[in-house]
Amino acid sequence: MLALAKYIFLTAAVSPRTLTAKRIFRCYSTNTLPLGLASPDTPIAGGQRSSFAYNERKNMKIQKFDLLVALYIFGVMVAELMGAKTFPIVHVGHFVVNASVAIFVMPLLFTAVDVIIEVHGKQRARSVVYAGLAMVALLVLYSALAVHLPASSHFKTSEPAYDAVFGASIRISLASLAAFASSELLDVLIFSKLRQRMHRRALWLRNNVANFISQFVDSAVFLTLAFWAAGLSFHANASFVVGLLIPYWLVRCTLSVFETPLVYLGVRWLRGSSDPSAKPVPAQL
Repeated sequence: MLALAKYIFLTAAVSPRTLTAKRIFRCYSTNTLPLGLASPDTPIAGGQRSSFAYNERKNMKIQKFDLLVALYIFGVMVAELMGAKTFPIVHVGHFVVNASVAIFVMPLLFTAVDVIIEVHGKQRARSVVYAGLAMVALLVLYSALAVHLPASSHFKTSEPAYDAVFGASIRISLASLAAFASSELLDVLIFSKLRQRMHRRALWLRNNVANFISQFVDSAVFLTLAFWAAGLSFHANASFVVGLLIPYWLVRCTLSVFETPLVYLGVRWLRGSSDPSAKPVPAQL
């Protein structure tokens, strides 16, 4: 009965207009596929069944580069949506270093970009960064729209919490956007230059040097644009920003060092892709 149902489904999928009882039972009795899937004399037993199942599984397979880009965009969205929350990460006497919850994904974003450069070249990596930048811009614009739309009577009680989560000020949003664009594009530039000069050797060094500099720029741009007060003196503003910047940057650098093995694993994983475009690119890129 299941085999008969299979023939009905396959025949209807190929050409619903030719779905007749006579044709269904002819295919079923002769153990052949309907016209359009194979010739009338092609049996579906044994190897063909396994071949058909293999092709179906192959069509459902996710390409490695597509998965890496999806994880990159996921990290960008996590940093943008959840990064406002901070938590104490280091206690030194009475001094406490607080960090954003995005601290765990930010080094991974730079690592993903470095892996893409190593395997596909800087042009492909820059394209991925532009895509992430576009997603952040769209998120900021849509969040502003969603927050300013009037709430229904059913949602009135939840509106303050909703606005608190998604209603970041334009200044904070623009600071985040500027920090992301400058740091990610700088990471692409530094890593690709080091890759060319060092002839693709010392991946661990290239990765960490690019990450340290890029993450410093990311933190400096964001903190300066987000918290610089026009009413205070330059010295007061600089002291405040540097006091936040240095400890936070050192923590991010430490995490980047611990995540160095992921760069090697990522390059090896991505180069093992069946996608022809994943072949190593020439050193001059």
